[in-house]
Amino acid sequence: MVGTSLSPRHDNFLAVVKSYYQLTKPRIIPLLLITTAASMWIASNGEIDPIKLVLTMLGGTLAAASAQTLNCIYDQDIDFSMQRTRKRPIPSGRVQPRHALIFAVVLAGLSFSLLAVFVNVLSACLAFSGIVFYMLIYTHWLKRHHVQNIVIGGAAGSIPPLVGWAAVTGHLDWSAWILFALIFLWTPPHFWALALMIKDDYAEVNVPMLPVVEGEQVTVDQIWIYTLITVPFSLLLVFPFHSSGIIYAIAAIWLGVIFIKKAWELKQNPFDKPLAKSMFKYSILYMMLLCTAMVVDSLPAVHDVTATVTTILASLG
Repeated sequence: MVGTSLSPRHDNFLAVVKSYYQLTKPRIIPLLLITTAASMWIASNGEIDPIKLVLTMLGGTLAAASAQTLNCIYDQDIDFSMQRTRKRPIPSGRVQPRHALIFAVVLAGLSFSLLAVFVNVLSACLAFSGIVFYMLIYTHWLKRHHVQNIVIGGAAGSIPPLVGWAAVTGHLDWSAWILFALIFLWTPPHFWALALMIKDDYAEVNVPMLPVVEGEQVTVDQIWIYTLITVPFSLLLVFPFHSSGIIYAIAAIWLGVIFIKKAWELKQNPFDKPLAKSMFKYSILYMMLLCTAMVVDSLPAVHDVTATVTTILASLG
């Protein structure tokens, strides 16, 4: 395969560590972890076991790192063909594919073992299913063959909140699935905004992302539709499921209005790459702040304050 014949080039051990670290695409992982943490806080009603939190986050990190490393192995031909990704560890020859595969398998094994032994088997199986889905369904089947690749493939990135919920409760209920669906609906506007920015790269290697196949106008129309669905859907945690309260509701509405505004601006200017970049960056901020609001809203002290304020307002009425 492309890149496998190149000789590894490292000046020292730290350079080796850096190359393997880069295989895991570390910039992607924090967003996965914050959705896991938010789910755990809600499931525990704000009284989370710190040891379980750390172990679950570590297990999730190892699973995500394994999935991204496997993705690097599978997509090495694409990475070698694109100028933007040619310097990644495998296409540049700094890491051999067979060594990366061993690394990925070790990471997956550590993730499953850690979660199964110290958290519970359900969370371990869910984390492992994320790796399998990401590789077999998204990377292998959808990414290179179907224009709706990121829509269906987005389920892989929606699994972390299920892992977090299962880690706390040992089961999955409707609120866990609402969190799963929220990430699932948020993924298309998030990723298609990125696809608009790097459309030419995808076209160069024949990856059928929506902007490449259907064009910018269709893409921004789809971003608009998914954003309009995502924002009101985020409020289902407040009603009818009552998993979150007024603090989260205020944050979700405020963040959602900005999200919709940016999607509308992009819809009016489908060829404006700076606007696409702004939409992409805000989508990340939106999810991070939304999850932060979930955590804050779940805290017992916040419950006490909101209950007191509600009582006072009721008495005044």
